[in-house]
Amino acid sequence: MVAGEVGAAEIAVPSRSEKISAYVAVTKPRIMSLLLVTTLAALLIAARQHPLPTLTLWRVLVATIGGGVLASGGAAALNCYIDRDIDVVMARTRRRAIPTGTLSPREVLIFGLSLTALSVVVLLIFTNPLAAVLAFLGNFYYVVIYTLWLKRSTTQNIVIGGVAGAIPPLVGWAAVTGGLALPAFLLFVIITYWTPAHFWSLALLVRGDYSRAHVPMLPSVTSQTHARWQILVYALLVVIASLLLGAVHAMGAIYIGGAIVLGATFLGFAVTLAARGTARLARRTFLFSNLYLAALFAVMVIDRLV
Repeated sequence: MVAGEVGAAEIAVPSRSEKISAYVAVTKPRIMSLLLVTTLAALLIAARQHPLPTLTLWRVLVATIGGGVLASGGAAALNCYIDRDIDVVMARTRRRAIPTGTLSPREVLIFGLSLTALSVVVLLIFTNPLAAVLAFLGNFYYVVIYTLWLKRSTTQNIVIGGVAGAIPPLVGWAAVTGGLALPAFLLFVIITYWTPAHFWSLALLVRGDYSRAHVPMLPSVTSQTHARWQILVYALLVVIASLLLGAVHAMGAIYIGGAIVLGATFLGFAVTLAARGTARLARRTFLFSNLYLAALFAVMVIDRLV
């Protein structure tokens, strides 16, 4: 066998199961799960304030979660397609489907566009036009405004781009009511402020990746001290925003108590990180930020159901 034939023989062809796993991976299931939690919480809160017949509620719930899976998965896949050039040079992302060759860029592009289109169709048919439009706008904002433009051009990329991740609660609310209200906008604000504190905690750990990829993520282009204080500022803002739900009487005592405990803990992590910026503290702050958002929205649901 000649040398060229040996090289060709050594090229691994992904199996069907590997390709299926890769398709699932490009939808970023961990991020998706958090987005779905916020969507579901907003939906249930809205349904408590605007009751629907049981069968209608179940139809709306299943359609909204299904549409959310499709919209979030489509946006994530398109993000992987656009970022394929920088994913290769970042240790955190070089094992994704396109850099490893498990999926081709064309396959990921078609997959992302298909999921996005299906999400609009599902929400339009089974919920209402506003929910469908909001889901599409969230997808468009994440893919075009954040990934194509902001991410590579400004240190405020995640601050402005975080708006995309704050749209799912609006979708959940609109799916039930056909409109929007103050509580829905406060949920939007909570996630918008939470995103920088959450993401910059991670970026502190992988700032070398962003430097190599020439992505101006704040911790990679400024001092770590400045980045840590910015995390504290946004942690404080998200806690204040979370308490506003009680101030406008959108939530009761159970939520207020939970929000105070969760918020105080989150601020404790942020203050400690600002004072002593170790990698261990950055990781703990990042991990707790995930728990904080999920638990905060879970307490909202409990408060409304009780």
